[in-house]
Amino acid sequence: MSKIPWDKVISFSGLDITKLILTALVVLFVTKIQVVSDRLSAVLIALPLTSLLAMIWMRLEKQDPERIANHAEGTFWFVLPTLPMFLVLPWMLRNGWGFGIALAVNCVLTVVLFFGLVAILKPFGIKLL
Repeated sequence: MSKIPWDKVISFSGLDITKLILTALVVLFVTKIQVVSDRLSAVLIALPLTSLLAMIWMRLEKQDPERIANHAEGTFWFVLPTLPMFLVLPWMLRNGWGFGIALAVNCVLTVVLFFGLVAILKPFGIKLL
């Protein structure tokens, strides 16, 4: 893993502020839709809006296509360990688990599944970390 250039991470340009506002508006819009339609908001959330926005921002910043490709491929692998949460969390909530504990259990489950996936893929030459 490479060293994080914190000076670049914590400095903000006008484009960064624009990205923040537009991305926040997308999240706000989807959460507002949820108030009137659970299913429609679920469909919108299922769309990889955040990843698409990130790749658009990367392209606008003239980042190397290989970097964008790596982002897209990494996103594919990183999504897989999160999927069980969308079945386990509803089951837990419907069976009397409190929201906080159910969410915490699912976060731990996701982390465990993530590291399991890292270990499974390593022999195939797919390095996630």
